[in-house]
Amino acid sequence: MNKQLPQTIDEVIAELESILDDCSRKASRAGYFAALYHKVTCEVKEGILNNRFEDGARMERLDVLFANRYIAAYRQWRNGEEPTGSWKVAFEATERRRTLLLQHLLLGINAHINLDLGIATVETMEGNELSAMLGDFNSINMILSAMSYGVMNDISRMSPLMSILGFHASRGNSILVQFTINNARDGAWMFANELAGKKDEAYSACIAQRDKTIAELAKGLAKPGGVLRFTTWLIHLFEWRNPAKIIHELRYYRKAYIKVGK
Repeated sequence: MNKQLPQTIDEVIAELESILDDCSRKASRAGYFAALYHKVTCEVKEGILNNRFEDGARMERLDVLFANRYIAAYRQWRNGEEPTGSWKVAFEATERRRTLLLQHLLLGINAHINLDLGIATVETMEGNELSAMLGDFNSINMILSAMSYGVMNDISRMSPLMSILGFHASRGNSILVQFTINNARDGAWMFANELAGKKDEAYSACIAQRDKTIAELAKGLAKPGGVLRFTTWLIHLFEWRNPAKIIHELRYYRKAYIKVGK
């Protein structure tokens, strides 16, 4: 019998902690994104408790629907089932030792924002006008963006040569140029508005096409070509090797305090 998906933000946090414990025991790199996401979800809960969103109950509903797409994909992968293409690329990358810590985080963010967020937003509004959600939609992205960049800055301890990726930015092929959270946020909102106008088969087809597009982006993030291939190899030589230790650092190192405006 399949375990029920979380119904509250507290249940989401508990499930993420269970995933982190599982990944730590198994030394699975899947725990890298889970650690980041756990921090984000705790920040969202704190924001709801402190009335930092326009509609706290609606924000919790969005958070739960949003998180459940990741949780469901993780369970499918662990059970040998097929998750969405976007998550499949991300999870398959966790099985390759040469994938950088930064790549793991970006692959998770890519699947979760570029695909999952738009779907969760439409499901949260249940046919109501999406524009009413824009303020809180931007707020949850602000939290994810601020915390992601904070964590990526912190991982310079675990990946001391990570900064050399920026050397290729002028060529337009840096991993950080290929994918930015701001672009993902804007794309997710556009996708949500497109999806909101679909029903039945057209709705499913829209999601399938979006997943195909985002999976292709994920493949580029997972296996960059050209000079970046050598660069990522060089960075990997100096990264920490112990997944359980990296998960612990991502999970517990430095709490980020973020003020979310209305």
